[in-house]
Amino acid sequence: MLLMMAEVLQFHKVLEASPGSSFWQFMAYQQDHVNWIGCSLHDLIQPSFSFLVGVVLPYSIFNRKNKGESLGDLVGHAAWRSLILILLGIFLRSQGKSTTYFTFEDILSQIGLGYTFLFILGFQSFRIQLLVFILLIVGYWAAFVIYPLHPNNFNYEAVGVARDWEHLQQGFPAHWNKNSNLAWAFDTWFLNHFPREKPFIFNGGGYVTLSFIPTLATMILGLLAGNILISQKPNIQKLKRFLICGIAGLLIGFLLNFAGICPNVKRIWTPTWVIFSGGWCFLLMAFFYYLIDIQQKQKWGYGLMIIGMNSITAYFFAHTIDGYISKALHTHLGENYDTILGIPYRTLIHGSLILLFEWLILNWMYKKKIFIRI
Repeated sequence: MLLMMAEVLQFHKVLEASPGSSFWQFMAYQQDHVNWIGCSLHDLIQPSFSFLVGVVLPYSIFNRKNKGESLGDLVGHAAWRSLILILLGIFLRSQGKSTTYFTFEDILSQIGLGYTFLFILGFQSFRIQLLVFILLIVGYWAAFVIYPLHPNNFNYEAVGVARDWEHLQQGFPAHWNKNSNLAWAFDTWFLNHFPREKPFIFNGGGYVTLSFIPTLATMILGLLAGNILISQKPNIQKLKRFLICGIAGLLIGFLLNFAGICPNVKRIWTPTWVIFSGGWCFLLMAFFYYLIDIQQKQKWGYGLMIIGMNSITAYFFAHTIDGYISKALHTHLGENYDTILGIPYRTLIHGSLILLFEWLILNWMYKKKIFIRI
């Protein structure tokens, strides 16, 4: 959530004003999604959020069972939570539109579409959870492979893809090409069942509704990590498991992409991306677990905890109030207040103040014990 809120820093504008700077080129790259194949730090936001949904589930189930809630009540609450997440995703994607924009690739909608299934799976054994994970990624991979490739004369320009685009694959990996794959074909059928200003033809970023299936697989990885956390195993054993899973995920993901078996694409959440991003999630889990739980170095994490305790609110801030705070800053401080360090860095000054105000609101909510949960 901090990375998402920090988009207001707009590193790409600093790069535009500082051409040739390798530092700002690196920073701008990490603050944006890669065009198709590959991974940046920004690409890890959504899988990390999805992963953590799975991590906290064993604790949620444990607490609710201790309160005496029946299985039916628990599943009903999970279904209600799923519906709210889906609707919140649609609401946020509809900002600035003239009518409700029905789309389901938003992170909240993606989690909502799979959450009830994850919740039910949380009551199952480790073997069943692992089996479902394997079936999901293998089945999703096979479905894309079975979907026929388009002919050589397919009009990619009609679906927003230049024929000379560097990420346009040939041969077997072409099954996962942008806006010409199974999930794109599904959306051209599914999304046109909803009221729209104009027929849906393609998503400019290549994002798809069916990504909720492999996103569920990412949440299952988090569920497996949560089961390790809540277990009675020694701390060092938990840490070792996180490290092993993390390294294995990165290696397997790299090999699957390198061998051409399945490209590593976040935008359509390929099985390779599930494994590769899952590896990073396990390594991040290991890093924070070592510092906070084993080394007991907790004070430094206060600033992050403030955001994490109200993650849904932080997500809303990143999509709603940035513009209001931005306008207020220019109104009260002047149009050129952010040029104090020079024009190239004005977005850093302006964005840092927006980020600070958002954090202060979250800090106030934390101290007042106001937590927005679904």
